[in-house]
Amino acid sequence: MPDRHPAPRRAPSAVRTAVVWRVLRGFLDDRAEATGRTVFDIVDAGGGTGGFAVPLAEAGHNVTVVDPSPDSLAALERRAAEAGVTVHATQGDAADLLDVVPRGGADLVLCHNVLEYVDDPAPALAAAGRAAAPDGAVSVIAANTVAAVLHRALSGRFDDALRLLGDPAGTWGERDLMPRRFTAERLTELIEKTGLRVREVHGVRVLADLVPSPLLDGDPSAFDALVDLEARASTIPALRDIATQLHILATR
Repeated sequence: MPDRHPAPRRAPSAVRTAVVWRVLRGFLDDRAEATGRTVFDIVDAGGGTGGFAVPLAEAGHNVTVVDPSPDSLAALERRAAEAGVTVHATQGDAADLLDVVPRGGADLVLCHNVLEYVDDPAPALAAAGRAAAPDGAVSVIAANTVAAVLHRALSGRFDDALRLLGDPAGTWGERDLMPRRFTAERLTELIEKTGLRVREVHGVRVLADLVPSPLLDGDPSAFDALVDLEARASTIPALRDIATQLHILATR
C-alpha cells in the first residue's frame, strides 16, 4: 500500500516546504474521511519539474502537471521515471488550464509559484478554481512583498526596499527578476474575487531561510524541531506576514 501522505525528507531544503506538505496532507486526510477514497485526482498548474507532483504520485494519486516549458516537462518525466511513477505531463498555460484538463475534475489543484510570472494572475486563479471539483481545493503559493522588503534592507539595498514598499506590483524596478509579489491581504482578496473561499493562510519559510544549513546536518532532531517551529510560526500573523512565501488553501 503506497504512503498516502508524503512527508519531506530530512534535508536542509526540505524544511522549506514542510508546512505546505502538512496543509496538503490535512486536506487529503479530510477528503479521504469525507469520501471514503484514498486516491485523488490532482492537477499541478505550472508544476515544472515535479517537486510536488512526483511525491504525490508516489503516494498513489493521479497527478497531471500542466506547464508551458517543454524543458521542465522533460525533466519532470525523467524525475518521475527515476521514482518509478507515472505523472501526466501536458504543455499549457495556467490561464488556459481548462483547455487541457476537465472542468471540475480535480480534487486538488496546485498553483505554486505561478502568479508571480503570468501575464495576469486573475485568469490563472479563476482557471485553477474552475478545474477543482465543487468540494475540491486550490493550493496557492506566492512570493511575499514584505519579506522582499526585509531581505533587500538587510543586504543594504535600502533604495530597493523603499521602492518595494511603494510599488503595487511588489517589485523594486526594472532589474527585479520577479515581475510580481503579494501581501497576504492582496493575495487573499485576489483569491476571493474568483469565488473561492480561503480556508487557511500560512507563511512559508518564516525562519527556515535564516537558519544555517550546518545546524541541521546529521541531526534529525534539529530538523524535526525546526519543522515544528515553522509550523507554529506559520500561523502567527506577525510572523506569517514576513515569511518568504505565502500559502493559501482555498475551497470551492
